[in-house]
Amino acid sequence: MGKLIVIEGLDGSGKSTQLELLPQNLKQKGIDCKTVSFPDYENPSSTLVKMYLAGEFGKRPNDVNAFAASTFYCVDRFASFKTSWGEFYGAGGTVIAGRYTTSNAVHQCSKLPESEWESFLNWLYDFEYNKVGIPKPDKVIFLDMPVEVSQKLLSKRYGGDETKKDIHESDTEYLARCRKAAVFTAKYSNWDIIPCSQNCQARSIQDIANDVLKSVLEIY
Repeated sequence: MGKLIVIEGLDGSGKSTQLELLPQNLKQKGIDCKTVSFPDYENPSSTLVKMYLAGEFGKRPNDVNAFAASTFYCVDRFASFKTSWGEFYGAGGTVIAGRYTTSNAVHQCSKLPESEWESFLNWLYDFEYNKVGIPKPDKVIFLDMPVEVSQKLLSKRYGGDETKKDIHESDTEYLARCRKAAVFTAKYSNWDIIPCSQNCQARSIQDIANDVLKSVLEIY
């Protein structure tokens, strides 16, 4: 089997940028990669995810419980694995994913009481990796960006048009719960946590990229 590396983080943490930079940096080390990103909006398998994020099942994230929402995202990942990158991974290739099962861990945990977080994570990892059978990551990098900083970056991305944010991006209370859940999950799951801000300002993209590369190279 190959290696599966996941770049995880809340909305506005810079996942897409680091997903673009990491393959370039690994290529300089002689490591060829394939990148995937979730949800896979170009694939029909993401239909339920798109309906959920558009608010068709309710206008707030909690209107869909953690277990139901998790299955929407899991089906999308399974379809991507079977049709897009499974063969490359099986032949020994390195796959870099922007989000993965790890996003269910962060976002869906936040809907539950803290006393249930550990049991939910155990259920989730067993469900996706053992029952459904998608690969378990070799390395998960969590880009830790405070909500107040990420919201500024998101507003800049959308040109100040707050209506462009989905039901997750626009709910700052929900995002704050997600960050708390993410820190718990990252420690429980042995993810590498990379701070993306300093003194309430975002760190430079290059500094973060250097930290990401250093962490990833540990598995080679």
